[in-house]
Amino acid sequence: MFLSLRQIRLNRKALFIAVPLALPLAMFAQTPPMLTLQEAEALAIKNHPQIQAAQNEINFANQQVVINRAPYFPTVNGEVTASQAYDGSRIGAGELQTSRLFQREAQGVVVQQLITDSGRTPNLVASARLQAQAVMQTSAATRYTVLLDVNRAYFDVLRAQATVKVAEQTVSARQTLDDQITELARNKLRSQVDVSFADVNVSEAKLLLLRAQDSVTGALAELGRAIGSDQSANFQLSDEPLPQAPPATTASLVAQAIDNRPELASLRAMRESSYKFYNAERDLKRPTVSAIATAGYTPYIQNPTSTAIPPEYEGVGANVNIPIFNGHLFSAREEAAYQHALESDQKLRDEQERISRDVRVAWASANDAYQRIDVTAQFLRQASLALQLAQGRYDLSLASIVELTQAQLNVTSAEIENLNAKYDYQIQFAALQFTIGLLR
Repeated sequence: MFLSLRQIRLNRKALFIAVPLALPLAMFAQTPPMLTLQEAEALAIKNHPQIQAAQNEINFANQQVVINRAPYFPTVNGEVTASQAYDGSRIGAGELQTSRLFQREAQGVVVQQLITDSGRTPNLVASARLQAQAVMQTSAATRYTVLLDVNRAYFDVLRAQATVKVAEQTVSARQTLDDQITELARNKLRSQVDVSFADVNVSEAKLLLLRAQDSVTGALAELGRAIGSDQSANFQLSDEPLPQAPPATTASLVAQAIDNRPELASLRAMRESSYKFYNAERDLKRPTVSAIATAGYTPYIQNPTSTAIPPEYEGVGANVNIPIFNGHLFSAREEAAYQHALESDQKLRDEQERISRDVRVAWASANDAYQRIDVTAQFLRQASLALQLAQGRYDLSLASIVELTQAQLNVTSAEIENLNAKYDYQIQFAALQFTIGLLR
C-alpha cells in the first residue's frame, strides 16, 4: 500500500513530536518519592560534607580548650634510670659527667605543678573558649549557606519542571493549529505560506521543550549536590506557597541581620579571643612559679665512698622564673598579638558594613521579584486575550498567520515570565531570609 505525500508528512510530524514528549514519560515511568523543601533541608543537614566538616572543626576547637587548660593540673611522670661507670674514671667532659656517675639502678615518680604564671594560663583558656564559640558560629553560617543552596536548587527544579509543562502544552497547541492549517491548505482554503509559518511555529516550540527538559536534568543534578549526594535528586518535589511580601523598608532588616548573622557573632567572639590572647602574651613578662616533687627507690648502687646512701629518696622544691631579657622576644609577641586584636576590630566592622549592604541588595531584589508577579500575571492575561482575538480574526480571514503566530509566541513568553517571577521571588525571599539570619 502506497502512502501519499500528505500522509508521509503527517507521520513525520507525529514522530518528531512523539520523541521529545516521550522523554518526560520515560523519566517518570517509575514514580519517585515525594520530597518537600523541609525534607530536602533535613537531608542536607544530615548528609552535606561541609556541615559535617564544620562539626569536626567544632570538635577540634573544643579540644584546644582542654589543651590550654592542662597547666591547671599536675604532670606526673614515672622514671627508671640505670647507669654504668668505671670506678677509676672520675674526670671527663661532655653532657655525662663521669665525676658524678655511679653504677646504679633506680625507679621513681616526678610530679610537677604550675602554681601561677601571673594570669597567662587563664587568658589562654578564655581565648580558646572564645575561639570555640567563634567556630560554632562559623558552623552555623556554613549551615545557613548550605540551606540557601538547597532553597535555590529546589525552586530551580520546580521552575524547570513547570517550564517543561508549558513547553508541552505549547507544542500540543501549535501542532493542533498546524494540522488545521495544513488541512485547510489541502482544501485550498489557506496558502502554503500559512502552512510554512505554522511549521516553523511548531519547530520553535519543540526546541523550547528540548531546552526545558535539559534544564530539568541540570537542576536535578544541582539539587542532588545541594542535599549532599553524588547522584542527581530523584524526587517529586512538592510546590511551596508564596511567602509574604517583603517589608516596606530595610531599617528593621539591617538591625535583625546585625543581631542574628552567625558570621558577625563569630567575628565578635574572635575579637574577644584576640584580646584575651593579647593579655596572655603580655603576661609572658611576669614571673612564673612552679613546684616539683620526686620520690623513688634505689635497689642497687655501687658507692665508692664510705657514706651510706639510703635505698629510698624523696624531695620537694619550688622555682620562680623571672624574665629579665630575651632579645625583645616577649615584647614583640605582645605587640604582634595587640596588632592582631586591632585587626579583628576592623574585620568585624568590615563584615557589618558588607552585611548591611547585602541586606539592602537582597531586599531590593526580593521587592522587584514580588512586584513582577503581578506584572507578569497581567501580561499573561493580556497575551491570552490577544491570542483569542488573533485566532478569531484569523478564522474570519481578517488577519494573517504572522499575527496569529506572534500572539502564540507572546502567550508562551508570558507563561514563562510568570513562572520565572513566581520562583524568582521564592529564591530571592530565601536569600533575604539568609541575609538577616532567619533562614530556618
